[in-house]
Amino acid sequence: VQLQASGGGLVQAGGSLRLSCVASGAIERIHTMEWYRQAPGNERELVATINRDDNTNYADSVKGRFTISRDNTKSTVTLQMNNLKPEDTAVYRCMSTMEVLPGRYANIWGQGTQVTVSS
Repeated sequence: VQLQASGGGLVQAGGSLRLSCVASGAIERIHTMEWYRQAPGNERELVATINRDDNTNYADSVKGRFTISRDNTKSTVTLQMNNLKPEDTAVYRCMSTMEVLPGRYANIWGQGTQVTVSS
C-alpha cells in the first residue's frame, strides 16, 4: 500500500498550484485523507483534512485559499492552492488512514513534494 504524490513546484506569490496523491495497493477502504506541510525549522503542520463524507477542515492560515477534495473511485486526494504566499513554502505530504485488511487500520504517508512561493 502506498501513496504517490504529484504536483508542487515554484510559483510566484498570488499564483496557484495543485497537489495530488493517489493510493494504490491492497486497500479495503480509505478513510481520512490529509495534507501536511513542514518548512525548514518549523514543526509539521496539518493543512487540510477530508473524511469519507467529504467533511473538510483547514488550518486557519489557509482557509479561503486552499481546497481539499477527494475522488473515492480513483483513490485520490487533491489540494488546490490559490493565492499562494511566500509563507506557504514548505514540503507537503499527504497522509491517509486506511483499512488495509478487514478491521486493520494504518496511517500511510506519501513522499514529500516541494512547494516554493517566491515574493
